[in-house]
Amino acid sequence: MLLNVFYLFFLLIICHGEQGTLEIVNDDEMFALFRNEKYVIVLFSKNDCTDCDKLEESLLAIREDLVETLGAWVVKAMNSQTVKLYNPSKEPALVFFRYGVPLLYDGEPNDEAILHFFTDNREPVVKELTDDNFEALTQAASGATTGDWFIMFYSNDCFDCQRLMARWETVGAKLRTRMNVALVNRKTTGRVTSRRFHVIDTPTFLLFRLGKMYHYNVPKYDINSFVSFATNWFKNARSEKVPLPKTPFDDLTQMIADYLRENAWIWKLLSVVICIVITLSLVKKLRAAEVKSKKSKETKEKTSKIEKAKKKE
Repeated sequence: MLLNVFYLFFLLIICHGEQGTLEIVNDDEMFALFRNEKYVIVLFSKNDCTDCDKLEESLLAIREDLVETLGAWVVKAMNSQTVKLYNPSKEPALVFFRYGVPLLYDGEPNDEAILHFFTDNREPVVKELTDDNFEALTQAASGATTGDWFIMFYSNDCFDCQRLMARWETVGAKLRTRMNVALVNRKTTGRVTSRRFHVIDTPTFLLFRLGKMYHYNVPKYDINSFVSFATNWFKNARSEKVPLPKTPFDDLTQMIADYLRENAWIWKLLSVVICIVITLSLVKKLRAAEVKSKKSKETKEKTSKIEKAKKKE
């Protein structure tokens, strides 16, 4: 407790002593903050950037409030290569890390708006769903009492998915009072669920509403497009009845089909094997026919010789 008080006091001294600048950190220092601190606010900036300067001015105006309210570190990263993980348009990007989970601020450089957005979303919003809890929490097939769900299916080896995490948290924050926003890992804890909804590619986005599901097929991955689709635009998409959970046998069948679809080389290998088997079978039949023909010829010749010998007698 005493350490926390000292830390806040130290940050307040910095805020008052260097009111016109934010502390600059490199990538290693920034990641160390993510590992060790509960709340970290990072302004990704660059030189000769007017929008960056405006956003920094807004942050400076509320830095003391952010320190007092959240105990947050408020820092700046210049020309960081990691900015592309959080914002597709790069600098400026204002990102709030809660327990290492990023939340992208996408509003105007307004100090009050920034302060309210961060203090209202001090905890991660997006839920992680698994095969074990998906149906119990979403009640997707019954369309019952847990509300609508907007879900992103992702995988750890999908770079586009990783770049979407900060934006997806912002989508969750903006839709928090209207619906649930969640994640499902297609290749680990959500494999059965992904097969249930025939999810092959990542990222894939599905909206579940009143027993129906809607595919997000909009070629835009910005926050406003996601929010617009979830709140109204989904009415223009084709609705599908939510499929029931698969039986173990059906899931196994789907797993095999998905595996073959994802590994096209297996089909090529099977084609080669089938061709070889057919060729060997034909060769075997031809050889058998040749042997049979040869034996028949020998039998005829032998019979002919016997008949000639009888005539001579």
